[in-house]
Amino acid sequence: MVIAVPIMVQNAITNFVSMLDNVMVGQIGTAEMSGVSIVNQLIFVYFLCIFGGLSGAGIFTAQYYGNGDEEGIRHTFRYKLWMGIILTLIAMFLLKCFGTQFISLYLNDGNNSGDIAATLTNGLNYLHIILFGLPAFMMVQVYSGTLRDCGKTIVPMFAGICAVLVNLVLDYILIFGKFGLPALGVAGAAIATVIARYVEFSIVAIWCHTHARELPYIKGIYHTLIVPSPLAKQYFLKGFPLLINESLWAAGMATLTQCYSMRGITVVAALNISNTLNNVLSVFFIALGDAVAIIIGQLLGAGKMKEAKDADNKLIAFGVAAGVFAALLLLIGSSFFPKLYNTSDEVKRLAVLFIFAQAAFTPQIALLHTTYFTLRSGGKTIVTFLFDSVFLWILSAPLAYVLSRFTEVHVLTIFIAVNLADLIKCAIGIRLVHKNVWMNDLSRTEAKGGA
Repeated sequence: MVIAVPIMVQNAITNFVSMLDNVMVGQIGTAEMSGVSIVNQLIFVYFLCIFGGLSGAGIFTAQYYGNGDEEGIRHTFRYKLWMGIILTLIAMFLLKCFGTQFISLYLNDGNNSGDIAATLTNGLNYLHIILFGLPAFMMVQVYSGTLRDCGKTIVPMFAGICAVLVNLVLDYILIFGKFGLPALGVAGAAIATVIARYVEFSIVAIWCHTHARELPYIKGIYHTLIVPSPLAKQYFLKGFPLLINESLWAAGMATLTQCYSMRGITVVAALNISNTLNNVLSVFFIALGDAVAIIIGQLLGAGKMKEAKDADNKLIAFGVAAGVFAALLLLIGSSFFPKLYNTSDEVKRLAVLFIFAQAAFTPQIALLHTTYFTLRSGGKTIVTFLFDSVFLWILSAPLAYVLSRFTEVHVLTIFIAVNLADLIKCAIGIRLVHKNVWMNDLSRTEAKGGA
């Protein structure tokens, strides 16, 4: 709980303020809300690419820390920095040059052309500003990810809280034009988010470099940016499947949303509402997945295999219980949350149905999340690649594609069918965890010059 609760608090506050941000944009109108929602779906792909690109080195960081290897942590930090820079430059180029085409994928028949044109315009206005915040987000992940891998979750939590409060205040001022400033709408929401990103980065970076006594590995972290090639190769080989996995998974989720959007732009708006509430409540089990990666990674690095197995069983069980709790809260919230938005009754009714469906599958998602991080903590990145994104692209995405384009079934039926297919993943995940294929000590067998 010492590891998980600060992550849970940070994610809860971040998602809660994101929810308020979403509701404030939703007060302007459906086109504005939908445009921002589509762009955030695209940015989500970048976020998970960063997560995947840095996670491979993070596996080693947690085990280096468990083994007391400060120089090893420095190497992983520098590797994360290079990987983050490369991925951010690629993302900014693609989103800047092809933003119109990406957003247009989600704008389909079902509404008049005026709604579609307005949604595209608002989406582009939001996207062109939000791109300036990507470098700050990347640097936050490099610093905060390293701190979390070493079991220090309080500072990232504090920085995240400060950032979301700044975001919230600036949203109110800039979206609606308070204190004599002009009402900027979706542009104001984007500006507030960018400023908040840089506030968060400043807090984390300044704290790290002014507390070198507590963080010995931060000393001399920038004396060189060179990562020894044998180690860089190991980090890359272990992390590349994670990068590909997260990238393909995020792209797959974006594809699923695009398939759902074939039923009209009202579906995009309804999904945005239901996902906003779901994101706030999913922190209960999402944080436990992060705890699995940190705690189990450190125990494996210290060679405590029996303790790792015991802790993992408890964390998985606790994660599923947290999923059940989140599902109950979703059901409670479904009765009032969609009413907070200034949108049509049709969108609100559809949002309630999506929330009900998400509640039904939340415990299943919690189980998948904790088993995924169990396999990842022991370096089984190829297995997690097959377990996660390959499954999505072989079964889930084609299923949604066929149902959305070759049948007339309701969008909720497509959503339920896709989630039911994940029961197969649950069975595979439980089997792999039970067979202990994840119990590996990478800090000794690989990072120390072994195979």
